[in-house]
Amino acid sequence: MAERQVRAVISGRVQGVWYRAWTRKEAQRRGLNGWVRNRKDGTVEAVFAGDAKAVDEMLAACREGPPQAVVAEVEIEPWSGALQPGFQQLPSA
Repeated sequence: MAERQVRAVISGRVQGVWYRAWTRKEAQRRGLNGWVRNRKDGTVEAVFAGDAKAVDEMLAACREGPPQAVVAEVEIEPWSGALQPGFQQLPSA
């Protein structure tokens, strides 16, 4: 099983539409570790770590988001920081 860790920054109408809670639920369903938080610039930032296929599926889901979101872009970059087990919703940064 190949592992993958990425940082994603999601832009568009992604705050005030339950994007963070939706992300947490979807990531937990896929057994991923990481976190999600709102940023002051109006984007949502997330780190996903786990099985490469599950991470890829999560990134594809992020391009759609929850029903009220309008995703304009998902920027992805490799990430190598330490993570706690599980997936958390963090306070805004």
